[in-house]
Amino acid sequence: MNIPNDPVMLLSFVNMKLCDIYPSLEALCDDIDISESELCEKLRAINYEYDSKTNQFK
Repeated sequence: MNIPNDPVMLLSFVNMKLCDIYPSLEALCDDIDISESELCEKLRAINYEYDSKTNQFK
């Protein structure tokens, strides 16, 4: 699956998928074949961190 390269578009894409489809970041990353650390690093660059309680990046 192609994911957005732009960090803000990536944030929107990931949070939408987490809200609508996936119960966890691990499930999302397994399905789209990306490492959790790589994804978190990309979103950390724009000051977003994953919150497992709400299952979204904030």
